[in-house]
Amino acid sequence: MSAHPKTLVVIATYNEIENLPTLVDQLHQYLPKANLLVIDDNSPDGTGRWCDEQANVDSRLQVIHRSGKLGLGSAAICGFQYGLQHQYELIATMDADFSHAPQSLGEMLQTIELAENADCGLVIGSRYVQGGGIVGWPLFRHLSSRAVNLAARVLLRVPTRDNSGAFRIYRRSALQSVNTDKIQADGYAYLEELIWRIHRAGIRIVEVPITFTDREKGASKTSVLIGVSVFWHLLKIGLGRVK
Repeated sequence: MSAHPKTLVVIATYNEIENLPTLVDQLHQYLPKANLLVIDDNSPDGTGRWCDEQANVDSRLQVIHRSGKLGLGSAAICGFQYGLQHQYELIATMDADFSHAPQSLGEMLQTIELAENADCGLVIGSRYVQGGGIVGWPLFRHLSSRAVNLAARVLLRVPTRDNSGAFRIYRRSALQSVNTDKIQADGYAYLEELIWRIHRAGIRIVEVPITFTDREKGASKTSVLIGVSVFWHLLKIGLGRVK
């Protein structure tokens, strides 16, 4: 693992005390050279407090506390800014609830490090390429996710199949090229918007198959209103109202 470039894993949290300690242990196991940044939105369950305590004994873990639930997009941008300021070459994002397997992140890291992927600016852990899949979702979530991803492909004219998943590794140069300060979505729609910006900049994107497993502990943050807001933002991009 010592050959890996400087890597930061960004994890946005709200009430993830049931998952985060075990996730951190597993990330240290599979990516022992990576540093972790938790961005906690003032979780009332003590997630942020645990991060502070852990950071005192674990130099690989840092935490940023925010005043409340300010949106997944703004949390990711906060993580990108931290990673760029601290000279990380690769910045990964993942969920805290084990829907994204830590061992899969190791496989994605190997993919972006391959010599033939030197021009790749983004690796996506994809549910919708051959070999990928989803475990534990009801039919409605399958249908709504497929609809959002189809809308992204049509409205944004991007070639990627999984545009709504947060399991990704970005190369520093790609984030600098698209200027993340320009991202207008502060919620889940930042995921599609960022792919659109990276593709529009001519940066190559690679999708790696992963199995997404629905959370077993804690409450899901998704809702019908979130899906509607994502679709509305995609429509604004497609109509040219986002620059």
